[in-house]
Amino acid sequence: MELTDLYISLFLTFLKIGVFGFGGGYAMLPLIQQEVVDVHGWISVSDFTDIVAISQTTPGPIAFNSATYIGYTAVTEMGYAQGYGIFGSAICTLAVSLPSLVIMTIVCVFFFRLKSNPWMQASLSVLKPAIIGLIASAALMLMNGHNFIDYKSWILFGVVLVASLKKVDPILLIVLSGIAGLFLYPA
Repeated sequence: MELTDLYISLFLTFLKIGVFGFGGGYAMLPLIQQEVVDVHGWISVSDFTDIVAISQTTPGPIAFNSATYIGYTAVTEMGYAQGYGIFGSAICTLAVSLPSLVIMTIVCVFFFRLKSNPWMQASLSVLKPAIIGLIASAALMLMNGHNFIDYKSWILFGVVLVASLKKVDPILLIVLSGIAGLFLYPA
């Protein structure tokens, strides 16, 4: 694929994700996976899961972080130099954020006129359960056979269980999990 065609495809794909990805980053994950793994094949399911994990640990919205990483990876995996990958990152990040920027600008202009409108209130109340469903879908998508297949998954479940049942400092759990990761996932 030509580099220009790849850039255009990345831009249009992430623009579509930005337009139709209601509910925030976690609600966007099924759409991102469908587009970048299933439709275009830019990354594998396993790589997508890794991207989600990395995106959660880096500052910023998960959709922007994953778009940035996917843009870079898609370009460099096609054999282009890292500099072109950085531009691919910028294209994907711009494309996924552009619809929100435009919509929020329009909403801010008209918000005070529309906030008491019953149609607006009804629309927002209908979106809330749909967003919860999208987030649940993202959680189920990440719980597939590619990701939870060995003893390391049980360690993760144990840490989550301890964190939810006991009053354990989350920072301590993060540090201990990082130390365990050094031994379980050697480079």
